[in-house]
Amino acid sequence: MGEWSSFTAVVRGLCLLYVTNKYLGTVAITYGPSMLPTLNVTGSILLVERISTRTGKLRPGDVVIFRSPETPRKIVCKRLIGLEGDQITYVVDPQSGDRCETIVVPKGHVWVEGDYIYNTKDSRNFGALPYGLLEGRAFWTVSPPFSLSFHVTSIFII
Repeated sequence: MGEWSSFTAVVRGLCLLYVTNKYLGTVAITYGPSMLPTLNVTGSILLVERISTRTGKLRPGDVVIFRSPETPRKIVCKRLIGLEGDQITYVVDPQSGDRCETIVVPKGHVWVEGDYIYNTKDSRNFGALPYGLLEGRAFWTVSPPFSLSFHVTSIFII
């Protein structure tokens, strides 16, 4: 009887962990230069909540994680720049000029960009991101050497 109660407790714990990770929040480890200076190149640990994406409570300026539209197995971190209907003006290729384009974000999409525009793959490359690919919003960052910083409105980097 005792071994079944232990087994049941483990199963319940794993179910709780799954539900928490899938619907409430998760931890993400980021690396790469595209979110400099907000996130560290060598890695930042982010706490991500998933409720804002489900309830539509995201705002421009939030740091979000999403499935890459080019490589769906990869989770990417960028800053949310615009929501559907917003007019966005962006530099097409910042390394070779300052030519700008303006677009209106289509319905059901968002516009995301990395903070370090000279080394990032974002909506300027793959276009507006379908809202369904969003996975969560970062609200807490731990950057080496493990200092804490809190992002009220603010995850994986290409």
